[in-house]
Amino acid sequence: MFDEIQFDRIKRLPKYVFAEVNELKMARRRAGADVIDFSMGNPDGDTPEHIREKLIESAQKTKTHGYSVSKGIPKLRQAICDWYKRRYDVDLDPETEAVATMGSKEGYAHLAYAITNPGDVVVVPDPTYPIHSYAFILAGGNVQKMELPFDEDYKVDEDLFFERLEQAFHVSFPKPKYVVVNFPHNPTTATVTPAFYTRIVEMAKRERFYIISDIAYGDITFDGYATPSILAVPGAKDVAVESFTLSKSYNMAGWRVGFFVGNPKLIGALQKIKSWLDYGMFTPIQVAATVALQGDQSCVKEIVEKYDHRQDVLLEAFNRAGWPIRRNQSSMFVWARIPECARHMGSLEFSKRLLVEANVAVAPGIGFGDYGDEYVRIALIENDKRIRQAAKNIKHFLQSLGCKGGE
Repeated sequence: MFDEIQFDRIKRLPKYVFAEVNELKMARRRAGADVIDFSMGNPDGDTPEHIREKLIESAQKTKTHGYSVSKGIPKLRQAICDWYKRRYDVDLDPETEAVATMGSKEGYAHLAYAITNPGDVVVVPDPTYPIHSYAFILAGGNVQKMELPFDEDYKVDEDLFFERLEQAFHVSFPKPKYVVVNFPHNPTTATVTPAFYTRIVEMAKRERFYIISDIAYGDITFDGYATPSILAVPGAKDVAVESFTLSKSYNMAGWRVGFFVGNPKLIGALQKIKSWLDYGMFTPIQVAATVALQGDQSCVKEIVEKYDHRQDVLLEAFNRAGWPIRRNQSSMFVWARIPECARHMGSLEFSKRLLVEANVAVAPGIGFGDYGDEYVRIALIENDKRIRQAAKNIKHFLQSLGCKGGE
């Protein structure tokens, strides 16, 4: 009715690419199709029993049903800091260097809102998890994209990464204030060495920018790889914050529990803006999250082993179907280059046809950025039987395209 009233912030958002696949997926299911769904990183396992029991116990206490603390209850923030000390030997102040968030996605959106001035520039490697870019765009900033270089074994070419990062600073005006890094990487699964963080901390101090690091998949690693933390670098807290989520490690995706730690200036900004915008998570969820971080971690090991096994099953089955994919060392995803015979379609068209003709849903790489368009992301959220059935469907689909290969 009021055409003169425009929502400029929303207009900066493009059409959500994944919505097309989701709508098509729902239409297929309504038509009775048995869709094998690898499209979303939504863990299929149960939240560990001891975490659920703590939630129930805490929820039975009526005193926990009032407003909570927006930055996280003290015990949860202490548990976060203790987790970092055990895992990375990093000392953190739970008052000034830690904040609990409603999942890491909410944390990114509110952090960007708190620290971004109109026109500020953030460097984000491409492809990327969309919130890493659009949190800053929604806050009025601008994104300087940089192609993420990695080899066929999903290891970042660190020398080339820093060449491109230096170039991004050279061509950008105004000069970037923030750089986002995310390893193990979503969507590509790419990994870095501890030396990577030493170099980027040194560069941040030289070029005067803050680093926002995301290690959401830090627990999910294979073949002896261990995720490093930027905060383990001496002096990193001067220039960096890091985020983590309990969604993947503990099968708690719907619980929406995450946190940011590190630089007191950025953490303080996030704590302050959250104090205006929310009253924190439901207290029993925070109590249960405290138990998750402090309790027996064998559940994490079991979850990691499940993804490790599923990756083996998927790679073997898909290779037989004519879709060769190399093994990665991290995350609950496979970043698969589209078979050469179908690469001309681009990732969106390929994903849509795969869904309609093979009843297999994947996430098109273009949804993560321009440099992802030759790939699709496959989430390891279906069991062995479903993975093998998907491979059979894919084999017939690729044969219908005239593709060669497969047994």
